[in-house]
Amino acid sequence: MEPRVKHSWKLTEEEAVQLQQELARQVIAEDHLADVQYVAGVDVAYSKRSDKLIAAVVILEAESLRVAESIVVEDHVQFPYIPGLFSFRELPPVIKAFQQLNTPPQLIVCDGQGLAHPRRFGLASHLGVLFDLPTIGCGKTRLLGDFEEPGLDRGAMSSLIDQGEVIGSVLRTQDGIKPIFVSVGHKISLVTACDWILKLAPHYRLPETTRQADQLVNRVLGGTK
Repeated sequence: MEPRVKHSWKLTEEEAVQLQQELARQVIAEDHLADVQYVAGVDVAYSKRSDKLIAAVVILEAESLRVAESIVVEDHVQFPYIPGLFSFRELPPVIKAFQQLNTPPQLIVCDGQGLAHPRRFGLASHLGVLFDLPTIGCGKTRLLGDFEEPGLDRGAMSSLIDQGEVIGSVLRTQDGIKPIFVSVGHKISLVTACDWILKLAPHYRLPETTRQADQLVNRVLGGTK
C-alpha cells in the first residue's frame, strides 16, 4: 500500500502545525466505507533506553476478528516530542509498515485521536488523509474536551465537547469498565465509528485491533532491548 498524499517529514514545529491546518480541511466526517472485510490496528511503542521505536500494523478479519497479517517496523525517532504533533513522530514507521502489507484494509483503527485534537487533526486523521481510507481514533485517555460520565452498561456513551463542538464520544465498551475516547479520523461518521469500536471490542475494554497491535509492538520491543 502506498499513501495517496505525500509530504516531507523534515519539518519545523511551525511548518508541521501549518501542514496540519492545511490537511485538516481534507478530513471527511461522513461514512465513505466500502464492504469492510479487513480492519487494521496501528500502534507504536518507544524504547526507554534509546531513540528506537517499534511500529506495528495488524490486520484482522472483520467478522471473525482473527489476525490475517501483521507487519512490524523498527525505526528511530526523527521528530521531537511535541504535544499535538505526535503523528509527525509516529507515522513515518507506520507508513513503512503499511507499504509492506499484502492484505489491504478497508478500515483503520488507531491508538490515538482523530478530530479530538486541538487542530482537529490527530494521528488517525493524518493517516486517513494520507491513505485516503476510513480511519477511527480510539484513545485510552482524553487529549482535550469535556464530558459527562456515560452510563455503566456496555454501549453507553456521552459526547466529548471542546469549545461547544462535539469532537468525539466517550464510549463504555464493557459493563462497569473505564470508557474509551472515540473520534472520527477520516471518511467515517462518529456514530459508525462507535458502532465499529463496539463490534471490535466484544470481550475487553480496548478493541481487538488495538490489543493485538499493542501486544505485538511490546513483544517485539521487549525482545530487541
